[in-house]
Amino acid sequence: MMKELLANKIENKTMTVGVIGLGYVGLPLAVAFSSAGYQVVGFDIDTEKVSQLNNGNSYIIDISDDALKTELASGFQATTDFSLLAEMDAISICVPTPLTKAQTPDISYIESAVSQINTYKRPGQLITLESTTYPGTTEELIERIFEQESYVVGVDYFLCFSPERVDPGNPVYNTKNTPKVIGGTTFACTALGKKLYEQVIPNMVAVSSPKVAEMSKLIENTFRSINIAFVNELAMLSDTIDVDVWEAIEAAGTKPFGFMKFQPGPGIGGHCIPLDPMYLSWKAKESNFYSSFIDLAQEINRLMPEVVIEKANDTLNTAKKALNGSRVLLLGVAYKQDIDDVRESPALEIYELLQERGAVVDVMDPFVATFRDAHGNTVETTNDTAYGDYDLAIMLTPHSAFDLPEIAAKSQLVLDTKNAFNAIEATNVYTMGKMAKNKQVPVYK
Repeated sequence: MMKELLANKIENKTMTVGVIGLGYVGLPLAVAFSSAGYQVVGFDIDTEKVSQLNNGNSYIIDISDDALKTELASGFQATTDFSLLAEMDAISICVPTPLTKAQTPDISYIESAVSQINTYKRPGQLITLESTTYPGTTEELIERIFEQESYVVGVDYFLCFSPERVDPGNPVYNTKNTPKVIGGTTFACTALGKKLYEQVIPNMVAVSSPKVAEMSKLIENTFRSINIAFVNELAMLSDTIDVDVWEAIEAAGTKPFGFMKFQPGPGIGGHCIPLDPMYLSWKAKESNFYSSFIDLAQEINRLMPEVVIEKANDTLNTAKKALNGSRVLLLGVAYKQDIDDVRESPALEIYELLQERGAVVDVMDPFVATFRDAHGNTVETTNDTAYGDYDLAIMLTPHSAFDLPEIAAKSQLVLDTKNAFNAIEATNVYTMGKMAKNKQVPVYK
């Protein structure tokens, strides 16, 4: 009976949808459900964010103020009042899943969200966890807690896991057109979850269980971590044996099968790739299985900021300068191009390491006005394009707003970690992966 009731509410657009966590994942999802005609309430513990949203001000790059205001006019609201969960027919959990200082899973945000749901739950609700986590979380955490309250999954309530696949700032793929995996604890759970999400994401992929869905997300990002580590190691090797790794990767990419192109860089950033593999590694260790491949990739990727520092020192040495006392400009602090997200950005560690080595460091990023350093201090970025005042400029995030010819022309020295200056012939630009022991490798046109 409850399944049919929820199915009818989905079809008739009379379902109320709650989204817990209004960040890069939750807010776009809430807006998508609202624009599809559902009554949506967004829940967050951050009063400032809630106030911003209710005033029509979006802090997420993928949601414009106009889009937000349209949904507010249609009934969307953000709140810190979790008692309203009792009024929701469906609840999606989109909270962070960071790591502890010991590099183990921190699921405290999930636990907090589940505690709130448990406090205000009522029969007939559909609950979907979207937060990336280790296989078994949905059943071990949510289902077991509800069992203690004599709530039977598939009868009294419905439970799914559907991993988020948000790529902030992606101009092609967004919440609505990215295929999405979903797995329920029972067939009825999967059917209802798929039916609801299909209202905003047409390409839903149903799997046999939450555990499979949880594992699928970790496979996606661990795959990326391992391959990025591989090309990062190739970049270090190429500098040693005098090979242009960027040209070699492009050449390998001409093979139409059996190869996927990845590119090296200064490290990995964002909330997924630096963290997700550690959830899988932790689960493996818990099961007395040592995932050497995963851990080795993490080790290489974590090493890259140190490699950048050494390359910066080598580049300065070509002008008989030392890192200690040099003025260094970091070009980009966001973890990837054309977004304002600095979470886990390797630029943050590079900033600290340069200062530890005695460099005087400024940061330029057209998308980031301020960021917090490792000590919690607020650092303002610069807009001053007097590149020649710096002994070295380091390209970390190649935002499209950067005028590369101007930077190359005005700078004394440039260290390029992303091959951004590939099309520019300049003897003062040194690129990781083709430095040839501190000698510029010519680009043949």
